[in-house]
Amino acid sequence: MTLPSLFISHGSPEFALEPGALGAALRRLGQELPKPRAVLVMSPHWMARRVEVQSSPAPRTVHDFGGFSPALYELDYPAPGAPGIAAEVIRRLSLAGIAASDNDRAGRDHGTWVPLLHMYPDADLPVLQIAQPVDAGPAELLALGRALAPLRGEGVLIVASGGVTHNLYDFRSAAAGSYVQPFAEWLAGRVAAGDLAALSDYRQQAPHATRAHPTDEHLLPLYFAIGAAGDDWSRNRRIEGGISDGVLAMDAYLFAEPSPSEPA
Repeated sequence: MTLPSLFISHGSPEFALEPGALGAALRRLGQELPKPRAVLVMSPHWMARRVEVQSSPAPRTVHDFGGFSPALYELDYPAPGAPGIAAEVIRRLSLAGIAASDNDRAGRDHGTWVPLLHMYPDADLPVLQIAQPVDAGPAELLALGRALAPLRGEGVLIVASGGVTHNLYDFRSAAAGSYVQPFAEWLAGRVAAGDLAALSDYRQQAPHATRAHPTDEHLLPLYFAIGAAGDDWSRNRRIEGGISDGVLAMDAYLFAEPSPSEPA
């Protein structure tokens, strides 16, 4: 069973309570894909100076946000961890010359549990995270994903959680969001064309790039998902999620999608 890799825009924490178009699409996707042995997630809400891999058998659900609906703080996503797969992740990174260590204290941040709440609502699949290195750019994250691509053939679903756009200065300001759709469409066009050179140079080539991403930590997981898809990344599908809060483009991307004649 070879699974695809995913990039998911996780939006604001309110996405947990307001699934919208993307939440419904993720629910369908979770039902359509072969059941994974585990889910490995990179989220910009867990960043570290070096690569760390979550190894707790039962990571706690972290409510790493403030000022949102009280109901959000009552939500739990009690999926088990995956210490054995964490060890395999570290081994594969080592084979690729990438140093990594385990972390049995890190909890599960909202960039992970909020989208998975829609995709796998029963929380019955093992879920582990890999920290996003603070100094990594597109090339480093591509390499990180490529090192872990073989796990897709071993039943591990690799998910990169972030955002097609992420400008919190404009949060919930519909008038400020005129740049959101042009940026999202540029990104969709370059992904569909398999234009990795343009994607890697997005800050120079994309319209309104610095407005869409004043800092780029929420777009960088995209390169991890592309790398994890290997040479098949250009076989991809956009899952349109609309725009949330006037400024957050909520698209997701499926990479290395099996063709209709290709067994999963």
